Amino acid sequence: MIDAAAARLAGRAQYTPMLSSPFLDDLAGRRVLVKAECLQHTGSFKFRGAWNALSALKPAGVIAFSSGNHAQGVALSARMIGVPAVIIMPSDAPAIKIDNTRALGAEVVLYDRATEDRDEIGDRLAAARGLTLIKPFDMAEVIAGQGTTGLEIAQQAADLGVTSGQVYVPCGGGGLTSGVALALEARAPDFVVHPCEPEGFDDVARSQAAGSIQRNSRMSGSICDAIITPQPGYLTWPIIERLCGAGQVVTEEQALKAMALAHDRLKIVLEPGGAVALAAALFLPGEGPVIAVASGGNVDRAMMARALAL
Repeated sequence: MIDAAAARLAGRAQYTPMLSSPFLDDLAGRRVLVKAECLQHTGSFKFRGAWNALSALKPAGVIAFSSGNHAQGVALSARMIGVPAVIIMPSDAPAIKIDNTRALGAEVVLYDRATEDRDEIGDRLAAARGLTLIKPFDMAEVIAGQGTTGLEIAQQAADLGVTSGQVYVPCGGGGLTSGVALALEARAPDFVVHPCEPEGFDDVARSQAAGSIQRNSRMSGSICDAIITPQPGYLTWPIIERLCGAGQVVTEEQALKAMALAHDRLKIVLEPGGAVALAAALFLPGEGPVIAVASGGNVDRAMMARALAL
């Protein structure tokens, strides 16, 4: 299924680079490679899953819920295919993400993530308007699209002579994490994927420790908005449980420092949620080569200034 997704994405998605810096290697005490998905269309990996789902399902119209990155991926894919898109976004999403989603031609419906259920809103509007719901992570076509990131990682790492180690992936509902894990299981099984989350919203790490799905107690209050979800997905969780190593949990300050280091040493822009894997690679204990996925770079100027001021 991931190979089929790769065929659909050929000529559509960016083949994003694998970056490195001797300074980051020295800081981490090991080799650090960074898969720069922040350079993907719409500024995050989410275009991969959105395009694969839309091109596979061929819907007459779509609806999606997202804090911004999935929103933009679906909006662009819908515009490219020529179908309408309705995007349900939390009212506290960064303004740049809301503005970009509207600029891509989608209708934006805002909701309060602390008091309203986005799944219920999505199901209701999809039924009322006859739209196909493109879920942000718990959908086979989306997982397969995100998994193409893993195919590229396997090839790029091999080209660099790296055939084993750890792969750190920013994790919300687990679409990217599970997709990358499935791809590497097939193409580079000596790598171990680790989900990475912000402190206080580590539902995946807690689920791994408990052996069952755990929920976050709150849905707001983190600068890592892109990866804040209620819990792991019902499709993604069994994959994570079977294939992934222990979750890595970083502080907001560590995420901000990783943003600044990515800017200074790699010349890329990351948002806080997109920087948690790099933060884990740089600031948490570990041995051997590590590949950190830089999953998104849609950040407001004020947040970027906050990171650079550290």
